[in-house]
Amino acid sequence: MALVNIPRLDLLHYTAGDEEQRQQFVQDIGKAFHETGFVTIANHGLSPALIDELYEVVKSFFDQPEEIKRTYEFPELAGQRGYTAKGKEKAKDSTTPDLKEFWQRGQTIVGEEYSKTDFPDNPLVKELPRFNEVTAEIYKKLEDAGRNLLKAIATYLELPVDYFEPYVINGNSILRAIHYFPIENPASISPDAVRAGAHEDINLITLLIGASADGLEVLTKDGEWFAIKAKGEDIVVNVGDMLQRLTNNKLKSTTHRVVNPPLELMKNSRYSVPFFLHPKASMNLTSLETCISEAYPKAYEDYTAGQYLDERLREIGLKM
Repeated sequence: MALVNIPRLDLLHYTAGDEEQRQQFVQDIGKAFHETGFVTIANHGLSPALIDELYEVVKSFFDQPEEIKRTYEFPELAGQRGYTAKGKEKAKDSTTPDLKEFWQRGQTIVGEEYSKTDFPDNPLVKELPRFNEVTAEIYKKLEDAGRNLLKAIATYLELPVDYFEPYVINGNSILRAIHYFPIENPASISPDAVRAGAHEDINLITLLIGASADGLEVLTKDGEWFAIKAKGEDIVVNVGDMLQRLTNNKLKSTTHRVVNPPLELMKNSRYSVPFFLHPKASMNLTSLETCISEAYPKAYEDYTAGQYLDERLREIGLKM
């Protein structure tokens, strides 16, 4: 297998380093996002203790009886807030739902007028007050880390350093807590059922807190699947389709999946918490002129982030 460039970068080199460290960080993340669309990030602002507590409260939520979890499911919100039960979401172009259930927390708008239609309230789990507090704290910390990463990306693209800021402050970002539930009898499920089918993310960038078990794989340029193993408390960060559209494929939204474990481990749960950094719906995703050339002609129609999100939510089965 060819060498896969998924470097481990230290965010403090960008946020608190000298000029040389900052420039090196910019070039390293840009190169990796151009070649494979993935990096792992150390010193991202989340303490090991906070991550441990996050997984404790997430497990506590999914351990609740089905009838309690269902009281937090709101189909009219297309899975963008609260609980989404098993059998609902599938990968684009797949007919088999993923083997998962999940909870989504959205933005809490501060200092701006907004529509409750665009930004519904986040439901509070009355049975688990700490779940609400910890997920809110994680949301804010990952949003802050993501904003810094986008500043580095803007510099790599030779844009103003704060290019993304007006779009992502009070943007439509989502924190998702996922439970890949146990399968007691693997023979009972569809042969093509997997924990998360091969897909690309919709958003600008995704920040993934290390999952509770292995399984994440990315598709290389050679068409081979490569397992990603983050070190310790690192987070995995990848490019989403919106950033790929904006950069006319200069930055890669790489196909990835979560594979099933060996049969004897299918009886074990797996938990994962990605943060999908979305811009405001009004952001124009028209490809940057600097990323279009004779060698790289414009590849995409002009869309806003809202139009693209709506299209993709329908494709994956969360919106009718």
